[in-house]
Amino acid sequence: MGKTALITGVTGQDGSYLSEFLLSKGYKVYGLVRRSSLEKHDRISHLKGKIELLQGDLLDQYSLIEAVKTANPDEVYNLAAQSFVPTSWNQPVLTGEFTALGVTRLLEAIRQVNPRIRFYQASSSEVYGKVRETPQSENTPFYPRSPYGVAKAYGHFITVNYRESYHLFAVSGILFNHESPRRGMEFVTRKVTDAVARIKLGLQKELLLGNMDAKRDWGFAGDYVEAMWMMLQQEKPEDFVIGTGEAHSVQELVEAAFSHAGLNWKDYVKQDSKLMRPADVDVLVADASKAKRILGWKPKVKFRELIAMMVDADIERLKQNNK
Repeated sequence: MGKTALITGVTGQDGSYLSEFLLSKGYKVYGLVRRSSLEKHDRISHLKGKIELLQGDLLDQYSLIEAVKTANPDEVYNLAAQSFVPTSWNQPVLTGEFTALGVTRLLEAIRQVNPRIRFYQASSSEVYGKVRETPQSENTPFYPRSPYGVAKAYGHFITVNYRESYHLFAVSGILFNHESPRRGMEFVTRKVTDAVARIKLGLQKELLLGNMDAKRDWGFAGDYVEAMWMMLQQEKPEDFVIGTGEAHSVQELVEAAFSHAGLNWKDYVKQDSKLMRPADVDVLVADASKAKRILGWKPKVKFRELIAMMVDADIERLKQNNK
């Protein structure tokens, strides 16, 4: 008999890749979706009929209890959040409600319905913020630099708290930036690859960017969802840092994307001071040695392969749309 999983944030980048991965492992997959007048299910449209969607909301405790009862899962993956850092400056209270308190509501639902359920919390490298050491490991102190980072730090520690207080199998994966052709357009990687595709096809003239010196550890989302699953297959619940261990600047990202399309980035890219954040994070890079040692996990897709994959996918998408 296969296992059952419930995924919040199932319509997002990670939710779609995790759904595919779990289906390949023989799981029955339920996804939690918020009711809205416009359905945004494009990332999981190819999984229609393969996964079952339940309505619920991280702001509504009762709906989470009902979803956990209905799905009766072996594993719950909490991937839902207000996950875009700049938005968290404009909507700090809402970010806290979803990204912080939403975790507590879901843990409470599990504790009440079935405390044997294994729980995965999507933590984030943004909790490190103004970094205390480089690279960052599971033992690096947190110093978040945005309302999003602060909310993720709460979500991380409430997961630890429920694990230690109620003996739940609850873990956090501190995932560094992970991208794919399914990444939202608001994220810098996708903003760049989409712009490169548009410039290549003559649909756009220039690209405006903020801080190009910021460095991030970018990996492929498809690799990272496997690590989430691995964490819930262990004998004891532990938190893990997941990343490539390589830092690349936004400028390197830009250079890789434009050169893959046969273009010189200097002809098209301009800096815009309006796109700078109130408090930015300079260098995030993972020390994922614990994940390699205990889970046997390591990333398969390299940085330049990832950017090339995204540029190619955006060129193909725009060609299809403009036929």
